[in-house]
Amino acid sequence: MKKVIVSLALVVASMAANAQTYTNEYPKDIQKLAQKWVNKGEWRNGFTKAVPAPTVNLVEFYIQYHRNPEEWKALFNWLQTHDLLAVPAGRIPIEGTDLVVSVEDSENWCSQDDLKAGKGTESHRKKIDFMYVVRGTEGFARLDHETSVANPFNTDKDRCDYKFDADRLEQFASIPGTFNIMFPCDWHVAKIKTKEASQKLRVLVIKVNYKL
Repeated sequence: MKKVIVSLALVVASMAANAQTYTNEYPKDIQKLAQKWVNKGEWRNGFTKAVPAPTVNLVEFYIQYHRNPEEWKALFNWLQTHDLLAVPAGRIPIEGTDLVVSVEDSENWCSQDDLKAGKGTESHRKKIDFMYVVRGTEGFARLDHETSVANPFNTDKDRCDYKFDADRLEQFASIPGTFNIMFPCDWHVAKIKTKEASQKLRVLVIKVNYKL
């Protein structure tokens, strides 16, 4: 297992300087390895409520899970053992870790005009955004790496925003039964207005430590 993780880490390093489209890309054999691991379900540890959304970078998930397994196990255990529709909104620490679950009863706010104006973009270096919609539908977009330009990184907030071409966005929706994970390579916008009648949603956001 260690040899596999090391080989994946070398792939990450070798590809870091290459322009990608919306997220880090990997050779197909590495993608197949990560897909097989996800399908096998070793990461679940009893978690049955949701699956990774099709947009999740499964190689990044594989790497980060194996570099930080105890934190990921605690995250999925908490999600499985709590009533996610009944827990109160707010910030809830996960016992035994420094993870905090942000339970948000909110709504999509970012319109297509807002996107064209360059609003709502972000990425992080120290943290991974784990986002799980348990009620409603949340609109998302990822930015094209080849045409987007980063503004100065805010170290205190662990956040970067971008100038980007709204016509080059990859837009998608997140629904109950799936979760999204935005790694540092996923420059994204959340809470984009959808075509649904209601823009209200309940989403859980957990900041997971990103391990180099």
